[in-house]
Amino acid sequence: MQPRWTVAALGRRAAGLVLPRRSDYAGLSRSWRRDLAAGLTVGIVALPLALGFGVASGVGAAAGLVTAIVAGLVAAVLGGSHLQVSGPTGAMTVVLVPVVAHYGPEAVFALSILAGLLVVVMGLAGMGRLVSVIPWPVVEGFTLGIGAIIFLQQVPLALDTPRAAGVNAGLVALGTLEAADPRRAAVPLAVTVGVIVLMLVLGKVRRSLPASLIAVALATVVAEAARLPLARIGAMPASLPAPALPSWDAEALAAMFPSALAIAALAALESLLSARVADGMVQEVPRAHADRELVGQGLANMASGVFGGMPATGAIARTAVNVRAGARTRVAAASHAVVLVIVVLAAAPVVALVPTSALAGVLIVTALRMIDLRTARSIVRSSRADALVYVVTVAVTIVFDLVVAVQAGVAVAAFLALRAMSRVSGLRRLGVRELDAAEEDALLHEHIAVYRFHGALFFGGTKQFLDELTAVRGVRAIVLVLTDVRMMDASGANALGEIITSLQRRGMTVLLKGLDADQLRVAGAVGVLDAIGAAHYFHDLPAAVAHARHHVRHELDGRSLLDCAAVPTR
Repeated sequence: MQPRWTVAALGRRAAGLVLPRRSDYAGLSRSWRRDLAAGLTVGIVALPLALGFGVASGVGAAAGLVTAIVAGLVAAVLGGSHLQVSGPTGAMTVVLVPVVAHYGPEAVFALSILAGLLVVVMGLAGMGRLVSVIPWPVVEGFTLGIGAIIFLQQVPLALDTPRAAGVNAGLVALGTLEAADPRRAAVPLAVTVGVIVLMLVLGKVRRSLPASLIAVALATVVAEAARLPLARIGAMPASLPAPALPSWDAEALAAMFPSALAIAALAALESLLSARVADGMVQEVPRAHADRELVGQGLANMASGVFGGMPATGAIARTAVNVRAGARTRVAAASHAVVLVIVVLAAAPVVALVPTSALAGVLIVTALRMIDLRTARSIVRSSRADALVYVVTVAVTIVFDLVVAVQAGVAVAAFLALRAMSRVSGLRRLGVRELDAAEEDALLHEHIAVYRFHGALFFGGTKQFLDELTAVRGVRAIVLVLTDVRMMDASGANALGEIITSLQRRGMTVLLKGLDADQLRVAGAVGVLDAIGAAHYFHDLPAAVAHARHHVRHELDGRSLLDCAAVPTR
């Protein structure tokens, strides 16, 4: 058999995950009008978000717009989802704010390339399926935590006050509030509140209206007409910047590698979750290919960094707008990037006049929509374990960071699941009537015990089995029935070996019955079968009991175990 990971095999896999396919555009002849209309709609929705996330992250509105264009186009063409819309997101902003504060805005471009490379490696390594093991309470807790942090991050923009020093969003918001001048902050705060109210009202009047764009445009007109003293986005480039590699400082990159790893993990997680949401919204479109999506998102991040953009992910809100607007192929997501290019070429001077406090209002509404109290109540009421996982994920997201939050949430969920599994696993001594009623009197007097394991023999639940069996008294032969063992890992097999050795030292004969092929392999690898001997493993319970009775009878007669060799064992 050829090795799986040869250079040729890796090359074929990479080509299969990177190269576009004709099937990517199946049905385009029927849906192109809807796709282009959806792209226009998403472009209008994405414009204020791209500007806002760029400003909020500290790299600037231009970088946010470049990211939406470059990463959005590359991910649309090369990604694994037909409906996904990619660009700067609130979750990525949460990660980038401390990076910009520590290393400066220029470091973000290099980080985007490095993180993109890591995401490509994840896709080539087949890690796309891992998102399916993340529990629902972790995903929802992660989302609520992101919403809370985005809300807190808008305080400096909403008050037109310099951002206080620090990394934690809550502490920075408090510091900014303390430093703000109430008289100077009143006007920008009024603009922020006005944008929020207008967006909420327009959303109730008609959901199809581009509420964020209308609100920002109106706030800009009012600010210009009244000559309000507000911070503006400022000068925007009239064209896309030329591609260029950022300066590479090996020492600085080594120091920033943990941040790149966090960005890569977040880009992978959010993109795969967004693609999964899109899959659930439309049935007639092919499902997303998880590994290809990772490769496409990785290349999109690398391209974004080369053009002076920030890291990008699949954007759940924009993807949902894309689907609802009628998108059925990746042409819709690609055309949304074209719409943003037209904005750069034709409307850069107008965009430069947008008040940053208006963008704060847009992002606050985005954050509020991520905080789903109905879902929170459902999870908290479902079970104590799910409530604990949810609360831990939310708290760690807000206090520490997103990647640590996912790790903590999954760890707590895994611990609780293992504890629950160990509780439903157990050991039960079979009554003789469960074997053969005719043998009742004989077995009662022949010092034979039959125990049945059920559930799982694994590292989280072996001690109770060991304690119960080693406490057995007055027995000369024990039959361990393992037919109902659903899972056995090396720890469980090792514990089983310790049980057998302990019982044998006390003069008891141990017989096993009922392991499947995989469990036999694990048991053989750790030496369980060597401990009991091949003659003491059975596939049939009556044969095992007969062998135990025969052994005990010969032992009582003073014979050695070798005298039993003539007894059939199967």
